[in-house]
Amino acid sequence: MDIFVSAAVKRERRPSLEYIPRHRHQSPYLALVLSGGYEEAGDYGRRRVGPGDIVFHGRFTAHLDRFSRAGAEILNLALPENFEPTFPFARVTDADEAARLAERDPAEAVALLLETARPARIPPLDWSDELASRLTHDPAVALRGWAREHGLTEATVSRHFRQIYGIAPKLFRAEARGRMAWKAILRGGRPLADLAFALGFADQAHMSRAVRAITGRPPSGWRTAGSTGFKTEAVAAG
Repeated sequence: MDIFVSAAVKRERRPSLEYIPRHRHQSPYLALVLSGGYEEAGDYGRRRVGPGDIVFHGRFTAHLDRFSRAGAEILNLALPENFEPTFPFARVTDADEAARLAERDPAEAVALLLETARPARIPPLDWSDELASRLTHDPAVALRGWAREHGLTEATVSRHFRQIYGIAPKLFRAEARGRMAWKAILRGGRPLADLAFALGFADQAHMSRAVRAITGRPPSGWRTAGSTGFKTEAVAAG
């Protein structure tokens, strides 16, 4: 597999019980856990990771991190700008080998990890993770109806979801729809007004605000970028 990436290695040590609030990354990267562990809750769901685990982050995705009592040592590596994870969480058998290689050639380390990583299951830790998955794949889901189906009040759902994911479920849903629109815009082929209607926005202006909030650019700017060759093609590991 040929991987073209301008990757700079960043090996960092995070302290015991550190909490990093929800934040968004402009460029894609991977985080390889070398020691310790943490819980990540973000646009791809929530998982507790430890040594040998990889977390892939696509462009403009957001997440928060809660570190264990042992803290963690993490190797962060940049990924190609067009990278969109086929699966967000993965495992490798020899994290130390990748870390040693990254010291000499970060791009080769990325290629090795993409070749050897294997998907890791993401079992829900509680119902907030089930809701996150629903909101990501079906932003039209009604929160009141979902809460009723699970024997919960809408207020309880909102409060607990915000505690786990660092964001209200309504805003999580809005951001999921905005990122969905951004990816559809890059694929091209449909007028923006038609795309806005198909994705459940009130109108094109509503979609434009959502995309700008996630990416910092309006749909028209991304359509130009897409037409010049920038695509969100998935790179499958393994």
